[in-house]
Amino acid sequence: MSTLSRPDRRQFLTLLGLSAAAAGCGTAVGGSGGDQTRKLRYQGAVGQVTPAELAADLGFLEDVRLEWVGNTISGPQDIQSAATGQTDFGGAFNGAVVKLAANKAPIKSVISYYGSDKDSYQGYYVLADSPLRGPRDLLGAKVGMNTLGAHAEALLDIYLERGGLSEAEIGKVEPLVVPPVNTEQSLRQKQIEVAVLGGILRDKALAKGGIRPLFSDHKLLGPFSAGTYVMTERFLKQNPGTARTFVTGVGRALAWSRTTPREQVVDRMTEIVKKRGRNEDTSALKFWKSYGVADPTGRIAAKEIELWIDWLADRGDLDRSKVRLDGLYTNEFNEAARAGTPSPSTSSERS
Repeated sequence: MSTLSRPDRRQFLTLLGLSAAAAGCGTAVGGSGGDQTRKLRYQGAVGQVTPAELAADLGFLEDVRLEWVGNTISGPQDIQSAATGQTDFGGAFNGAVVKLAANKAPIKSVISYYGSDKDSYQGYYVLADSPLRGPRDLLGAKVGMNTLGAHAEALLDIYLERGGLSEAEIGKVEPLVVPPVNTEQSLRQKQIEVAVLGGILRDKALAKGGIRPLFSDHKLLGPFSAGTYVMTERFLKQNPGTARTFVTGVGRALAWSRTTPREQVVDRMTEIVKKRGRNEDTSALKFWKSYGVADPTGRIAAKEIELWIDWLADRGDLDRSKVRLDGLYTNEFNEAARAGTPSPSTSSERS
């Protein structure tokens, strides 16, 4: 089991911004008018269909083509690749986006692509017989999550802070990196006291029994969009038409996924994975429920960015003077949000 201590986490957050120094070296293809690129390089995820991939398959990206260059290992890595010009867009937890932008990376969020709702959320689970019942019980506890300095640790900190713990006390709770596929096992073997689980891994663990929820991000904050796709400011300036087609297409795909019967969405995703021929297991897709994005077309709300500016600043990981909220995101390219684009297949919200 791979682990990082809290001091190492701070080193991680610092290193997250170092890629900003190389951001100016990235080469954005295209220019004005007809010279704009119509190809977008990106990273995917094994056995999953991202909103961008769904948009491409539905034809919502028109003549813009996605070029898969590999799979990402984490959100922070994905947006670093976009910032340095290795890819043309990337997605991550909004706190990671804020941190990277604060370190002079010329990136901008253009659309929300994942979040938490009643169906799609991250839960923090303990063994059924665990004595842990509330925030103060977590002092000295190990909490397993997929990566540090991102969504899972941020929500843990908010939970502890709202529970009345001081900064020093919060420092006594130990977040650890545990591969998602091993998190449930680590909890049951008592290598950790709390496991952060989501999606199929959460549902399978609950079906086995023997664990119970401590809290979830959805219950803590309500429905919210948690992560955004980013592009570099240079790319947006040189390829505004391409950016508009891409962002609007992703917005339409998000709307389609909400209003189309879930079974049809899952069938479509399964076919997408099979067609790309990467020898991926599609069994997890049958558990898909939603992307969790709060706005139907992915429109970014200021509060969804500001929350993480406050979190990072309060922890001393960010100088508020280094960031301007209105400079971190834009909804300019999301025509779907302005039009309130409905699903092309049905006008009724699925249950």
